[in-house]
Amino acid sequence: MTHRILVFYGSYRSDRMGIRLAHFVVDGLRARGNDVELIDAKEVGLPMLDRMYKEHPKGQAPAVLETLAGKIRDADGFLFVTGEYNWGIQPGLKNLTDHFLEEWFWRPAAIASYSAGRFAGVRAATAWHGTLSEMGMVVVSSTIGAGPIAQTLSAEGKPIGEGGKALERAFPRFAEDFSWWIEAAKAQRARKAPPY
Repeated sequence: MTHRILVFYGSYRSDRMGIRLAHFVVDGLRARGNDVELIDAKEVGLPMLDRMYKEHPKGQAPAVLETLAGKIRDADGFLFVTGEYNWGIQPGLKNLTDHFLEEWFWRPAAIASYSAGRFAGVRAATAWHGTLSEMGMVVVSSTIGAGPIAQTLSAEGKPIGEGGKALERAFPRFAEDFSWWIEAAKAQRARKAPPY
């Protein structure tokens, strides 16, 4: 069964390492037959949050918000690729997600994290769990992390070294867990309309 999955990536740095993990998960999900699109916060280029999508009069939101809102509403699930900045989450990715709210509801989200160090962004992943839950998503319990990312994935997002081997071993269970929740949510939405 094909699922429509959006992969969100949020670094604005000029020498971005996390794009490696974004490419790895996009390739891995596509290899499983999914329809996957990478949404790069830097390329989308939303301004700092002043007005959420829903706060614009209907039909008057900027085109970039309207387009992204449609993609979010049409998706079956979301995967957030997050780096760790000083034990916290990336501001670019957080800013992008905060422009929307109801558009996220009733779909599962998965988290893939990374860092330059050996903790692989686990603190950012933990912070994102609560944030995404508050935004109406069911966050799957399985996560994956890459760290040190430069020793785990090549510039093209291909596994390298022992870290890469560990990431390859972890990915199938992560993807299966995510897929199970996507299927469960789709079935429930088809059976019964969300309560709000």
